[in-house]
Amino acid sequence: MTASPILEVNDLQVEFATRRQSLVAVRDVSFALGAGKTLALVGESGSGKSVTSLAIMGLLPTAGRVTRGTIAFQRGSGETVDLATLSQPAMRHIRGAEIAMIFQEPMSSLNPLFTVGDQIGEMLMLHSNLSSVARRAKVLEMLDLVEIPAAASRMSAYPHELSGGMRQRVMIALALICRPLLLIADEPTTALDVTIQAQILELMRRLQRELGMSILFITHDLGVVAEIADEVAVMYAGEVVERAPTRPLYAHPRHPYTQGLIASIPRPGRAPGERLVPIHGTVPPPSAMPPGCAFAPRCPHAGPECEAPVALTEAAPGQLARCVKLRELAAHA
Repeated sequence: MTASPILEVNDLQVEFATRRQSLVAVRDVSFALGAGKTLALVGESGSGKSVTSLAIMGLLPTAGRVTRGTIAFQRGSGETVDLATLSQPAMRHIRGAEIAMIFQEPMSSLNPLFTVGDQIGEMLMLHSNLSSVARRAKVLEMLDLVEIPAAASRMSAYPHELSGGMRQRVMIALALICRPLLLIADEPTTALDVTIQAQILELMRRLQRELGMSILFITHDLGVVAEIADEVAVMYAGEVVERAPTRPLYAHPRHPYTQGLIASIPRPGRAPGERLVPIHGTVPPPSAMPPGCAFAPRCPHAGPECEAPVALTEAAPGQLARCVKLRELAAHA
């Protein structure tokens, strides 16, 4: 018997109200994340990845709202709730305690006026009844767990006194101090150099094994995804255009956009003078979406049939893609 997923997003649509109209930023987004697994949301800037994560966290801006779909979350108690319909007071009991988030820029996420120890300890104040002595011990334990050297002295440090890699470790400690069931990591390694990036990814993998949590990993970097994800959902212009386990997706990408992303990854062993293959054009804004397939204006395989709406369909066992030319592309692969 297969265990039910800890997070299941079904037909999610998010709209933003403007003075003139309501713009759809995310549409028809569906995916499921199993306990202890990692799902990567991948796509360029403007694809809807972060909006999806903010909808899950209940942190959409005032102008944004979920207008369709469900976000089913299985709590530690076994109860399943729809996060899309919960009130803000109800979300505050879940946010931080059972679902936590790491943002991509720790310097803007951490309060410069408080020590890192106080900021991590505040999360325990909100979600536990521990004494100040017990909270301090828990914070120290977590700083050790995320491999911050001289953790006891770092507790009294301010964010600006730490390096970028150390600040990101503090953000991970802050997110995990309450042992959440689900961690959402929004571009957690983007601002870091390659060496520190590798250390942070390995740290997240180790903590996932030790704590048994699930991870929703948001990134534009498919190279990073190969190292950490069990499954991948590729987003473009607010839609999931392909969804598959990681290995099949890399071995046989089905959607032209996924194929373009993989072709643009720098690889070792590339022949001298061989150039990366760019995807020409940009992601269309919500106010200027083309009819039918949103990727058609940039797609080398586009034809008149691409102007009709298309749903996610099975391209291979366990692999879904949103393209009317799946059979044609597979025949020429």
